[in-house]
Amino acid sequence: MITLQKPRVRFAPAPTGMMHLGNIRTALMNYLLAHQKQGTFLLRVEDTDLERNFDPGAEKIKEDLAWLGLTYDEGPGKEQASMAPYFQSQRDHIYKRELESFIAKGFVYRCFCTSEELDRKRERQISLKQPPRYDGTCAALTKNESDTKAQTVPFIWRMKVDHTKTVTIHDLSHGPVVFDLKNFSDFPISRQNGSVTFMFANFIDDVLMSIDCVIRGEDHLSNTAGQAAMYLAYGAKIPLFWHMPILCSTDGKKLSKRDFGFSLRDLKDSGFLPEAIINYLAIIGGSFKNEIMSKQELIEAMNFDSISTTGQIKYDVEKLHWVNHKWIAKLSTEALTDHCLPYLHEAYPTTQTMDREIITKALSYIHQEMVTLRDCVILLAFYFDTPVYEQDIARTITIPEKLPALCTVIKTSIAEQTTEAFLITAKKEATTAGIAPKELFSFIRYGLTGSITGIGIVQLGDLLGYKEIQNRLMKFLPLVG
Repeated sequence: MITLQKPRVRFAPAPTGMMHLGNIRTALMNYLLAHQKQGTFLLRVEDTDLERNFDPGAEKIKEDLAWLGLTYDEGPGKEQASMAPYFQSQRDHIYKRELESFIAKGFVYRCFCTSEELDRKRERQISLKQPPRYDGTCAALTKNESDTKAQTVPFIWRMKVDHTKTVTIHDLSHGPVVFDLKNFSDFPISRQNGSVTFMFANFIDDVLMSIDCVIRGEDHLSNTAGQAAMYLAYGAKIPLFWHMPILCSTDGKKLSKRDFGFSLRDLKDSGFLPEAIINYLAIIGGSFKNEIMSKQELIEAMNFDSISTTGQIKYDVEKLHWVNHKWIAKLSTEALTDHCLPYLHEAYPTTQTMDREIITKALSYIHQEMVTLRDCVILLAFYFDTPVYEQDIARTITIPEKLPALCTVIKTSIAEQTTEAFLITAKKEATTAGIAPKELFSFIRYGLTGSITGIGIVQLGDLLGYKEIQNRLMKFLPLVG
């Protein structure tokens, strides 16, 4: 059972690329837990890899979180003085201070082994079918030997793991996890240039920022033993953990840039609503009576006391489309127009000067068909562009023997003066000719839009106007008659 009250949780992305589904799900679960338990959701930016810093100042990260509605309580721009700064690149003085403390307390020792030496030892251990780990060579040096060697030989600081102890962490999905430290090697906490490793910086930040629940991917579980060893040495309380299942493709492979929707930018550009993305990422891997839920409903519905222990969750694009379709259907017509205008402006520049009411009316007719916002471009293409017809498709609407009769029905009825009168006459003539209503309307719709399915004929008349209907059908008939 979760016993945390008012937990402090953190989302700690590295700004080395676009936000992707794994990042978003981690941020989301931190957000939901914090809000359910009246806690604090903190943003911390792990930007120490300056060469790969894709997003200086984490502006894109902040923009994406805001778009998704995952507002953080504390972080860049919302500093708490005792915890700031929230960029790791600005915390070097803190890491150096804490490293000095570790050195003074004897928690670490200098390691002079070169990468070549370490590689050779690793290869030998593997050849002997031994677990590859540091053999503790430099731990055997006396203080004088280490001090003397440090004057001329580059070194790193390595954590002195107490191999006589076991350490236990509590995980929301795994329960108690016991690490026997004799199975883990002494690990680096600094580099030869004096900077600290990600693992050490991450640990120090979590301790000093009072993070008491760490939510991250299942792939980090093996790293937790080393972090737990540092908590043990430091004398700090080990936080609660939740190592979440990894998002995988339907064939069980870890999601990559090649998978559609892997990056948030893909989903935004394709017309997915933020509410749908959040909704989908919250429900996958779980069981909910109602699957379409708002953020507040998700906060109330999430059961952090009973979480699956599965190692991976399959990312189902079709389910994501379904959730998005449901959220689009919930939009008001005005809100739908606001969302769709950017896509329409891009595809059809004339919409930038069109009467908004006309666009809103057009969108209202396709509203319930839309799966993504970008669908409006295809579904309304008939309105902006003259349809392109394919004889083969036109001739699948009915049997070839009926095509002449269908064309005759249209030619006879098109002389009427209104859409309503045209349809009344066409239905009457079609019945006399033995043509079913479905065949008639599919034939007319294809002539008007280039598609067999879509907006009703009455709505098409409302949008196009009867004159345009006459023009399009008279151009269409010679192609199939």
